[in-house]
Amino acid sequence: MYNVVAYQVADTINIKQVKEQLSMQLLFQDSDEIYFKKSDNKFLYIFHYGMVSFFNMDNAEIDMVLKHIKPFCKNYTFDSNSEDIEVDIIPNKMAVTFEKVILPEMNDEMIRLVMLNASQSVALNRYSQITEDLLIETNEHTLYLENKGKLDISGNKLKRFIGKILNIKNKISENLYIFDSPDSTWEDEQLNKLNSELKQTFDLKDRYHLIHDRIDIIKENLELFKDIMDHKESSKLEWIIIILILVEVVDMFIAKLFF
Repeated sequence: MYNVVAYQVADTINIKQVKEQLSMQLLFQDSDEIYFKKSDNKFLYIFHYGMVSFFNMDNAEIDMVLKHIKPFCKNYTFDSNSEDIEVDIIPNKMAVTFEKVILPEMNDEMIRLVMLNASQSVALNRYSQITEDLLIETNEHTLYLENKGKLDISGNKLKRFIGKILNIKNKISENLYIFDSPDSTWEDEQLNKLNSELKQTFDLKDRYHLIHDRIDIIKENLELFKDIMDHKESSKLEWIIIILILVEVVDMFIAKLFF
């Protein structure tokens, strides 16, 4: 019995520098991820968006890897957010359940798929919590608007809030490949089947859609807040213009009256 565990350890990890630091067999690399083989039955998968996944490594080995990559992390933090799944090797059998993945052999690409989907699951957990917190904050503003008939947020704070939502949406789109599959699955029916079953078991697509639905709700509310604020500013400007015109008229009247 083996174990896959994935952790969120940073906002981003410099893949190129990590490659130069770790002396392991390189199995795959691109600009966003890097996959190593430490020994015949130990693997390491590192992602640019701050995820690290380990296959069959004990706590001492995990700590050593994290120590080596920490200098190349932005905003390093060993988050309690993690995904843990057991992997068993049984010849001529492949199955995916909520508690265990059964593989027919110790195959590098199959193990990579398990680690990839576990990492995506952890990332979704993180973004789910972030968007839930933002939705709660947004609801507080809408409740105040309902009760008081006005907003309790300044224009500058609203703009920062909108920017935060847009940045989160961009990060999700850039870092999560829920609807993409590694090239190896295109030509291998068994790998494609495993990848599909992993996505379904981890419920990746539904969780991804839920996060995007939350973001859309938040954006819709913020756009309404912005329209209300713009209308308020427009009304204020109109009153300033009216007052200036009245001052001008009064000034003309006084000038004609006394001169």
